[in-house]
Amino acid sequence: MKILFVGGTGVISSSCSELCIEKGFDLFLLNRGKSFRTPPQKAKLIQADISDIKSVESALNNQSFDVIVDWIAFNENDVKRDYKLFRDRTKQYIFISSASAYQKPPQKLPITEDVPLINPYWKYSQAKIDCENYLLSQYKEEGFPVTICRPSHTYDKTKPALKVGYLPFNRMRTGKKIIIHGDGNTLWTLTHTKDFAKGFVGLVGNANTIGQAYHITSDETVTWNQIAETFSRKAGYELKPIHIPTDFIARYDKEWGAELYGDKSYDTYFDNSKIKSIVPDFKATIPFEEGAGEIAEWYAQPSNQILNTELDMAMDRIIRAFENQKAF
Repeated sequence: MKILFVGGTGVISSSCSELCIEKGFDLFLLNRGKSFRTPPQKAKLIQADISDIKSVESALNNQSFDVIVDWIAFNENDVKRDYKLFRDRTKQYIFISSASAYQKPPQKLPITEDVPLINPYWKYSQAKIDCENYLLSQYKEEGFPVTICRPSHTYDKTKPALKVGYLPFNRMRTGKKIIIHGDGNTLWTLTHTKDFAKGFVGLVGNANTIGQAYHITSDETVTWNQIAETFSRKAGYELKPIHIPTDFIARYDKEWGAELYGDKSYDTYFDNSKIKSIVPDFKATIPFEEGAGEIAEWYAQPSNQILNTELDMAMDRIIRAFENQKAF
């Protein structure tokens, strides 16, 4: 198969790029070439900015592809652009949506693909919903061959579950407290990118998936307390957790609050029967214990210890305000 990835060197897409090459697919990566991640050697690189339609048309020339996947479409304008660019170039277009689009708060668990897409809290999720609605309307009205993929919290060695990057490790190293929303006992699903890729390749080139949506996640659940404790243990630092209600965090950081209300504040786990129906052998085999070790090792390297000082100070302010409130 001849496949085009728009992006292809991100957190989730890098593992999918590698697996597509392993499977013998003819993979092209269209991006700006600015990622620190090295693309697979056998991938063919097309350097262009997807937001510049003329440059993309020029770079692609008259090429067509069996499958096109856009890893970096985040709003309706992005997928409208893709429809214009790719509707006559491919037999299948895969849109990378988000499991955060599912109804919040959840009305049933485990989550299945037929759960309504309703997220009144987080603009990121709302924009993904808009994308899905537009693409499915083009499928129904024009026959545009779209398949929708909904990752949940998918990580690689560069992406710890706690906010954000090196920051939680630096806070532990320097004796600062780590904010955990709520009581820290809600269940959460984390999926390693290499496990996600095993399910994703089952969508690629599969005509039976057109017009359908699939989430691809691990079957392992952990609490936020366990997540923080695992990072502490793997990094060798003492954990000083402070549990702060989501509404208090949202009062001081609206975007963080929206992310929590719109995704991370609820028990969240998934029924993967649908993806397993087309990839019977799909199984997530990398436990978070192992993945957390990869992350701790990555951030133990000085070159990767880039600190978000603005967020660090914002966390200090939230903690001070919360502790001062409790003192009265």
